[in-house]
Amino acid sequence: MRWQGCCCWTRSASPEPGPGGSGQRVGARLEPVQTPQPERPPVTAALPLPSVFLRSLFDAAVAAADPMRAVPAALPPKPAGRVVVVGAGKASARMAEAVEAAWGPCEGLVITRYGYARPTQGIEIVEAAHPVPDAAGVAATDRMLALLDGVGEGDFVLALISGGGSALLIRPAGAITLAEKQKVNADLLASGAPIGQMNLLRKHLSRVKGGQLAAAAYPARMLALMISDVPGDDPAFIASGPTVGDATTPADARAVLARWNIAPPAAVAEVLAGETGVLRPGDPRLARVENRVIAAPSQSLEAAAGIARAAGCRAEILGDALEGEARELAAGHAALALARQAAMAPGAAPLVLLSGGECTVTRRGDGVGGPNAEYALAMATALDGAAGIHAIACDTDGVDGAAEVAGAVIGPDTPARARAAGRDMAAALAINDSHGFFAALGDQVIPGPTLTNVNDFRAILILPRG
Repeated sequence: MRWQGCCCWTRSASPEPGPGGSGQRVGARLEPVQTPQPERPPVTAALPLPSVFLRSLFDAAVAAADPMRAVPAALPPKPAGRVVVVGAGKASARMAEAVEAAWGPCEGLVITRYGYARPTQGIEIVEAAHPVPDAAGVAATDRMLALLDGVGEGDFVLALISGGGSALLIRPAGAITLAEKQKVNADLLASGAPIGQMNLLRKHLSRVKGGQLAAAAYPARMLALMISDVPGDDPAFIASGPTVGDATTPADARAVLARWNIAPPAAVAEVLAGETGVLRPGDPRLARVENRVIAAPSQSLEAAAGIARAAGCRAEILGDALEGEARELAAGHAALALARQAAMAPGAAPLVLLSGGECTVTRRGDGVGGPNAEYALAMATALDGAAGIHAIACDTDGVDGAAEVAGAVIGPDTPARARAAGRDMAAALAINDSHGFFAALGDQVIPGPTLTNVNDFRAILILPRG
């Protein structure tokens, strides 16, 4: 089995995008800019302790995705008449706080993860479970739909959508119970289905995903502001696209069940036997919806690159959508780091390699870990104490796997310190105990709730030899 950054267990090699599209106006995709920099004069002496420097890059990446920065720049002037704010996701409460900082008290309801609430003036913040939905999420979603039931053509709805919304915005379709929805979800996670396939099925078993939240607000005008945690920043995949149409069909959803050998409860089979509520792209109920991505992984990586360059380093962004097995990606990055270091002239400026995306982990043991910590542990194992190479790997939402830990930092002294602490890197990696390993060394990164989510962040600092 494998876990993903959202604490979901699957066996898949990497998430796959599902079919479908928005059919609506969508803000321009925020493209990563991969810009290797020319050599600069060496300023290694000016760099702080490598672990402190790397943590500053992570902090810059998180800060760049702070809704208090992203939301005000994207907000239009507050419309006249009735304005209703709704939303779901790990960043949604912070987004609501930002909205009211600009517009003043607003009517509305937003659902976020337990521990992620923020003070607001008029918008109600409801906390619910993530990644496994609970009754609090169902009740809050029902109240949100009731609130939208009262809006009309002259009203304006602002939707605040971010990663984590798939679990937090939950209303099973038809006669499906929460327990049945949870069982199908658990079976999916155990089956090894890719995230795209899981989200396809989730949309057709929901009354709010796949454009249905937008339909609930029709004929009001809607602006959906989104913070992306998905490779490619496609609004249809952020929180399972509650304001975005989808081209898939119930037959596609049934094919997912068949492909992954999942026996559906009777209520699930009944829902998928007919037409579901998922809106097709071009549905007239989507005509008054605008979806806009306001923060994305590429922006956070560029922010970190800016900090690195200001410190006199060269910075290179490897990509904002890297996926696959965490330990395999780490091994590849370790080899790349060693090759780049071997090519550096004595006294050259330090080099920082940055990347984002979402890794997965195949569970081989009963340890506690997550994809970022496993990446760090696998990289430390591959580097085996190589001098001058340090790294950090963290989830920007502050939660890596099942633990309230963002990730970890490593350096050339990691193997020696592990031996001194009685820890075996290979043994820890074999049982997926990356969190336990780094906790013993004091090398975990624990920022607490970051109130945003733009997926994983990785930075490798390479110093010239000698």
